[in-house]
Amino acid sequence: MPDDRGAGRSAATSTASIMRPDARTKSRNAAEKRFRAYGLGAIVIGILALVFLLASILYRGLPAFTQTYISIDVALPAETLDPEGNRDPAEMAKVITFGYAGLVDDAMQSALEARGIEVEGLNDPGVLISKQAPAQIRDWVLSNPEAVGGTERFDFLATSRIDQYYKGAVTMESAARDSQISPEQLQLADILKDEGMLTRKFNWSFVTAPDASDQRPEAAGLGVAILGSAYMMLIVLGLALPIGVAASIYLEEFAPTNRWTDIIEVNISNLAAVPSIVFGILGLAIFINFGGLPQSAPIVGGLVLTLMTLPTIIISTRASLKSVPPSIRDAALGVGASKMQAVFHHVLPLAGPGILTGTIIGLAQALGETAPLLLIGMVAFVTEYPDAPPEGFFDPATALPVQVYNWTQRADPAFAERASGAIIVLLVFLAIMNITAIVLRRKFERRW
Repeated sequence: MPDDRGAGRSAATSTASIMRPDARTKSRNAAEKRFRAYGLGAIVIGILALVFLLASILYRGLPAFTQTYISIDVALPAETLDPEGNRDPAEMAKVITFGYAGLVDDAMQSALEARGIEVEGLNDPGVLISKQAPAQIRDWVLSNPEAVGGTERFDFLATSRIDQYYKGAVTMESAARDSQISPEQLQLADILKDEGMLTRKFNWSFVTAPDASDQRPEAAGLGVAILGSAYMMLIVLGLALPIGVAASIYLEEFAPTNRWTDIIEVNISNLAAVPSIVFGILGLAIFINFGGLPQSAPIVGGLVLTLMTLPTIIISTRASLKSVPPSIRDAALGVGASKMQAVFHHVLPLAGPGILTGTIIGLAQALGETAPLLLIGMVAFVTEYPDAPPEGFFDPATALPVQVYNWTQRADPAFAERASGAIIVLLVFLAIMNITAIVLRRKFERRW
């Protein structure tokens, strides 16, 4: 009698094969494909969000790098600008900016009359020119006193509304409802453009000029903010790098393993996760209220950012030191080197790329911080550049992220455009720092 069980096993063996996935294997494979699809979708969504963000910033910020200018010839009467007739800048400086305002109006009126330009309903054509123009003439005259008595051509900034008109943010319809611009002024601007007196070109002063008041958004620049950020980064680099590296070397190579070092390591990790505004409160209490350092000074901002950056540098430096193989240390000690010689002559140079990378990333993080700088009063309105170092570290200044915040709080729409332009400048600096970190790591990195 044949064995039915053997026949059943033979039949089951003949239908099942490792080359044919069963239902359970198909389910696992399908789940893996779905997971891959989810991951790919997440990456695509992230990239699209980043592209949308960058496109939005570029669309709104790039126009800030161009500005509308009006070119006219200005007469410089000696009886007004140099009553004494000595051409002495010290004596001519007694004529304040208000005394130059009439020169701009007269020059604009003369230019229109010479070309036969007239717009019905417009009584004061000089309102197209920025209120920065009198100060511009005064600065030029004090630098060139010998030119008094003649005529000089100046490129004046147009008002923000005129500039926004050629950037598409102001229209004839909106001008009819705007108290700061009128359709007649826009008509005159179009005529001046046809005459070649009004042009739009790259605005270097946006990067080099100091901030301006709410009444002169077209003259506002990032010069003081860039300088203040540079001063603070120098302080952070000069303090955070040596202190952070020295602390890392001691904790990783020399410190004994006990309860105290464990507490220190835990606190360093916790400090790296503390919100940045807490460091601002600490800096306000210690450096300003207790230490008596001046508000809005880069020295205070640099010290606060140093405290905030130290945990990042210590953690990255310790990780770089750990990545050096123990055989390097053993070989150095085996040939008679001391512990310090092994660390400084062998371990530290090999860990150098990682240390530099962590330092640059820490600096980039500090460059974009706003909250701690707002708490220590790093919001000074500075119309002139601070003195050169070392005095510059104690002079009033502001920083790039704080300047962005300040411009977004102002009512004039032109400041929103400038805030987006400042974000572009900040992103360029951050990109340069991160690219530098990547290049240094790849150039000096060693593989074992």
